[in-house]
Amino acid sequence: MIEFSDEHEAFRAVVRDFAQRELAPHVERWEAAAELPLEAVAKMAELGVFAIVFPEEWGGSGGDFTSLCIAIEEIGRVSQSLGITLSAAVGLGANPIHSFGTPDQQAEWLPDLVAGRRLGAFGLTEPDAGSDAGGTRTRARYDTASDEWVLDGSKAFITNSGTAITSVVAVTALTAPGEISSFIVPAGTPGMTIEPPYRKLGWHASDTHGITLADCRVPAGNMLGAQGSGLRNFLAILDDGRIAISALAVGCAQACLDLAVDYAKERQAFGGPIGRFQGLAFQLADLAVAVENSRNLTYGAARSKDRGKPFRQAAAMAKLYSTETAVTATRVATQVFGGMGFMEESPVARFYRDAKILEIGEGTSEIQRLVIARGLGLPVG
Repeated sequence: MIEFSDEHEAFRAVVRDFAQRELAPHVERWEAAAELPLEAVAKMAELGVFAIVFPEEWGGSGGDFTSLCIAIEEIGRVSQSLGITLSAAVGLGANPIHSFGTPDQQAEWLPDLVAGRRLGAFGLTEPDAGSDAGGTRTRARYDTASDEWVLDGSKAFITNSGTAITSVVAVTALTAPGEISSFIVPAGTPGMTIEPPYRKLGWHASDTHGITLADCRVPAGNMLGAQGSGLRNFLAILDDGRIAISALAVGCAQACLDLAVDYAKERQAFGGPIGRFQGLAFQLADLAVAVENSRNLTYGAARSKDRGKPFRQAAAMAKLYSTETAVTATRVATQVFGGMGFMEESPVARFYRDAKILEIGEGTSEIQRLVIARGLGLPVG
């Protein structure tokens, strides 16, 4: 069992109190509106959760990755939509610029992203290049006359890309056959069109759009990282993101376990609480074991990252196990609630819709199994 430091436990208590007090009373209203609530983002920014892992020179707290995962888990226990907003803003919006940006790029974009005043997005996925990220078709052509890169293509399922406070989107594009580079595209750049928001199964209060790039010009200085390093750099970012999604899944699973156990104690049927029936009680016992295992895998991977140890295999294992546990948790909780679990007024219905994407985003379960198998030395393709 993972043991947390006193500082981590105190931080968890602060975030949990914040989530219950400032977010929980409004979640259903925000979900019904089907758009990212910027007032919630502002409150999260005041708490400082966007700044956790970044150095003080950019306004960060200089904290560890474990603390970020704790924040994502606790916010995810209340709202998966806001949990993914935080995860994507830090891991996919600000982190690429912090990790691979030049000092000028960092100075221009990081202060607002770290403070949570602005959100950034990560444009890797395309309509025909999801799990096969190397299949990128977006192209970047260098215009020597203007010293600009001209981007043409499209991106799909991009979180935090169309909000009123989105400041930047980092995108990958082919700069030569087989050579993928990445570029910083400021929000509002001519030629970058943010498509209408998707109608999603879950995560209704998160912001997700497709992006079209048509003769979209950015200065040569907006290349992010070395030419040709875009795919390698972004895949490294995804290793972090897999742990963060795993933390989000732990929040979902824990919330469903808590709700189901409480309901099983209170719901009366056949002369007593339904939790006395082994058919139900044993499912919840198994779920409690799975949630604990998920938490151990997630924070074990986070601890490896914090200690500078290799963590790709651990991240894939955590992401695979925790997200599949979350899906199971929502199914079990909905069954425990019975007909009430099918009603939108019940949080388990929302978690049921939210959970499935966890097995898909940041690499599908199949991709995680591929990563793990390769880590075992198996010659899988």
